[in-house]
Amino acid sequence: MRQELLSLPKTLAEDVARNLVMVARLIDEDPEQAYAYSRIALRLASRVAAVREAAGFAAYATQKYSEALAEFRAARRMTGSVELWPVMADCERGLGRPERALAMAGEPEVQKLDKAGQVEMRLVAAGARRDMGQLDAAIVTLQSPELASHSVQSWTARLRYAYADALLEADRESEAREWFAKALEADKDGSTNASDRLAELDGVEFLDAEDQNAADEDVTADEDVTDEDVADEDAEDGADDREALEAAESGAGDSDAVAADGERVEEPDVEQVEEQDEDRRDEDGAVTGTDRADRD
Repeated sequence: MRQELLSLPKTLAEDVARNLVMVARLIDEDPEQAYAYSRIALRLASRVAAVREAAGFAAYATQKYSEALAEFRAARRMTGSVELWPVMADCERGLGRPERALAMAGEPEVQKLDKAGQVEMRLVAAGARRDMGQLDAAIVTLQSPELASHSVQSWTARLRYAYADALLEADRESEAREWFAKALEADKDGSTNASDRLAELDGVEFLDAEDQNAADEDVTADEDVTDEDVADEDAEDGADDREALEAAESGAGDSDAVAADGERVEEPDVEQVEEQDEDRRDEDGAVTGTDRADRD
């Protein structure tokens, strides 16, 4: 890559290099951000093969398979190298074209790949078989001298893991467990989750550390509440109840009534009420006399 960047003006080469470094640094942790940096590098130097390749891997990491395939093809035209052949085939899988991936697995380019590239192509071909529902064929595809070898290479853990996963899907659980264990033995950098798959098969459950810490804090908080604290709260509640009762009794003895809307109203005058009652009786008597006269 350094040699390719030397063809650019110094300042431009430095800008492109900084963006490519950020792509490499972020592609596993933050693929979207890595993709953004790759687009900047691509605008600056689209005729540099290393830039097209980095843009392809950033697009691939964000599942933009069509874009990734276009960038990989451009990089391959510029360099003539076949090392991107397996990832190009996997892009075909991502685009829902597993039959094209299988066709690529049979092309002469595969024979030009190094051992790691050939193993990668085998993994892609097995994945394509599974995409097409050909599970037994996928298992056979993975059965190879590389799988049986006791030598541990950079690709060993992934190859064993893929084989174990295919066996498990075929309901060959005991064999799957054996190969997950072998994958774990070869997985020095944690590139697979073979340990989790083994635990799942063995019925082992792991508690999330953060959830456990939160539960412990809740228990500790509950234990910090003493009997004395509870007694103080009960005393405060009792005082509040007594104040409410006294307020109610005071309101009942007040000479003024309280209206529904919260305003205070004066109690009616007793003599005025008696006079109103007497007037109503006189009116009732008059009505009664008139009714009697009508009946006579």
